[in-house]
Amino acid sequence: MQDRIQDYCKVGVVHFMLWKDCIKGDGDHSSLDVILNDPYFDAVEITRINDAGIRKTVAAKLKASRKAVAFGAQPVCLTQKLDLNHLDESERRKAMRGVIDVIPQAYEMGASGFGVLSGKDVAPEKHIDARLRLLDSLREIAGELKKLGDMPLNLELFDTLPYGKNCLIGSPSDAAFIACELRRDFPSFGLMVDLSHLPLQGISPRAMWDACGQYVTHAHMGNCVMDNPGHLMNGDEHPPFCDPSGRNGVRELSEYLRVLLDGSYLSRERRPVLSFEVCVYGEWTRDALLRQSKETLDAAWVLV
Repeated sequence: MQDRIQDYCKVGVVHFMLWKDCIKGDGDHSSLDVILNDPYFDAVEITRINDAGIRKTVAAKLKASRKAVAFGAQPVCLTQKLDLNHLDESERRKAMRGVIDVIPQAYEMGASGFGVLSGKDVAPEKHIDARLRLLDSLREIAGELKKLGDMPLNLELFDTLPYGKNCLIGSPSDAAFIACELRRDFPSFGLMVDLSHLPLQGISPRAMWDACGQYVTHAHMGNCVMDNPGHLMNGDEHPPFCDPSGRNGVRELSEYLRVLLDGSYLSRERRPVLSFEVCVYGEWTRDALLRQSKETLDAAWVLV
């Protein structure tokens, strides 16, 4: 591809994955400056910030940067073991409260989208009941978002592996069912896909898109390690691209980009968000990881 990838999307970074000290709402949020001051990036993804004063400062920085902002409530659920499809109603309501409580923060920080994930997978005979519980939760969250503005709700597809996140919604066909149902009342509802999760789901980018592409409104790119219990990043841990034990490098990212382009997700007119979700480990530094991520994306885009 001759044009720049930035001509077709807003390249972003999932801040709370690269700076995991911020994943629970604390940590040093001045680290956002690294992304906000880098002209390569046009987007950033954040999560809750517990301190109101820090949140106000961050909101001002985000607004001044004029970069796209997305809000991820996935860490709210994962770090507190909240489950939006729990079959125990009291546990489901607890999860609902946890997610709904951070909606005002997403608006305060000028987010253009609000991401969540499903809860834990269940036995096959309980799957239909769990999906109905999830639908109830998503409708209520979408309704709460609607009370404050027009921010869309996005459901991220994960995996069903015991060494991954083992979520109810990993299958793209299941995700498409959820999206079809939600869009009856909330037309802006969409799905969030992630290259990191596709090997864990045992599915190719093309098969994913064929199953649920019409509902995709947000995309991540990253890597994963599978079937290697001795590896520090085994499972859904987002190691750097091209990790010797990983599944995604330049070729796999190029295939993913081609699918997103053919499916009109990547678009000169809309320029949606496409974010790196990567994490340091071992001898990696954040500066080196960001540099390598950019190089991988540029190399993959040339092959599209």
